[in-house]
Amino acid sequence: MQSTARRPCALAAGVAMAALCSRAAGQQRAAVPDFARLRDEAVGVLTELIRIDTSNPPGAETRAAEYIRAVLERERIPSQMFWRDAERASLVARLRSSGRRRPILVMGHTDVVGVDRARWTVDPFGGVVKDGYVYGRGALDDKDTVAAGLVAFLALHRLNVPLDRDVIFLAEAGEEGTPELGITYLVEHHWSAIEAEFALAEGGDIPVQSGRIRYVGVATTEKTPNTVTLTARGTAGHGSMPRVDNPIVHLSAAIAKIGAYQPPMRLNETTRAFFDRLAQVSPPPEAALFARLEDPQVQDELRRRYITYNSMLRTSISPNVIRGGFRTNVIPAEATAMLDVRALPGEDMDRLLSTLKAIVDDPAIEIVRAAPNRPAAPPSPIDSELFQALERTGRLVFSGAPTVPMMLTGATDMAQLRAHGVKAYGISEPVDVRDPTAHGDNERIAIEALGKYVEYIYRTLAEVAGARP
Repeated sequence: MQSTARRPCALAAGVAMAALCSRAAGQQRAAVPDFARLRDEAVGVLTELIRIDTSNPPGAETRAAEYIRAVLERERIPSQMFWRDAERASLVARLRSSGRRRPILVMGHTDVVGVDRARWTVDPFGGVVKDGYVYGRGALDDKDTVAAGLVAFLALHRLNVPLDRDVIFLAEAGEEGTPELGITYLVEHHWSAIEAEFALAEGGDIPVQSGRIRYVGVATTEKTPNTVTLTARGTAGHGSMPRVDNPIVHLSAAIAKIGAYQPPMRLNETTRAFFDRLAQVSPPPEAALFARLEDPQVQDELRRRYITYNSMLRTSISPNVIRGGFRTNVIPAEATAMLDVRALPGEDMDRLLSTLKAIVDDPAIEIVRAAPNRPAAPPSPIDSELFQALERTGRLVFSGAPTVPMMLTGATDMAQLRAHGVKAYGISEPVDVRDPTAHGDNERIAIEALGKYVEYIYRTLAEVAGARP
């Protein structure tokens, strides 16, 4: 465990120091490490993590946690491992501070989604480095965040940066669909190990178009995933004698009605600021759309051409799974469909289900909602100390690009933290809009972008957690 009496940064050893940088007004100057060296270190960490196959299922994240624990031990930083399943451990480490302010948590998840190897041009678990990129499953989701956060954490330790907040590093299991084995378990059983005022995690967006960063997106909130099941019931029979109560027919009609429906638009603090700022940095045709969101024609345009933005504006409903029948000559007695409902913060799900039942208007259809595996939680504020620090460091690291708050249409483990009062923010590295995306084939991250990610995290942690006079 580190001593709370930390040496002045000017006397620190172990990492070459490039210069001293000025922090926010009234704050102590913090050491600036050699970011090129940290970039190369992050590449090494990321490639090693990619080579540990933690596809979920089955996960097996303990192997990744053990690798990280060994890295920390070489730096004489103690860590703890927590698990509900011994093969699926999460790891926590902490840099101690004066304790004048509450901790900040930097976290990433070590599990990844599976792959279709036949569609990859490289080994998805080879940690291949070529043409300025690191390839592999998890390169963008989310072993990049684990690697960048870990290296920034190590730099703070090596430079003995004086801290007023403990800095907690968390490598968590189970984010890809099994949070009960990761963040939910930690929140419910080991909250004291990760309790913090602020958190940094995955979920931001820094789109690069024609070599230029459009904006630095910081996620302050996200939609809540819900599964809603439609079940149609009728009478089984011979396919040669069609029936009016055929469940397939009733279910198809119900799905068509729901598919045509859009819940009403509803802005919150985050999305209002997002579209206001996005309009300022967009080409005139797009800016005109973002300035007239209430216009029905604009909403139709967003639904057809800008599906991410459309989803940010409303609770979304997507029918994604249909099951029914087992032979072409047998009318089934039952058919089901599963809807992926992503609810805006504050959505009244009971009212939404009542609306769907009224739209379907068919007594042969039952509509039920499964219990969500992530809680609904209020957005993190856009005027907090951490968000403002992210704005400053974002301008510094990303060539003056503006920061915009954004709402994720997907889900992350920040939901469980926000539900417990943590102000959590999703960040990322720059990604060219033409590159493969997270969960895609040939997932990759640019080496220079990973280096910028390390710098972004380090500068933000140093500013928000660093000791003040």
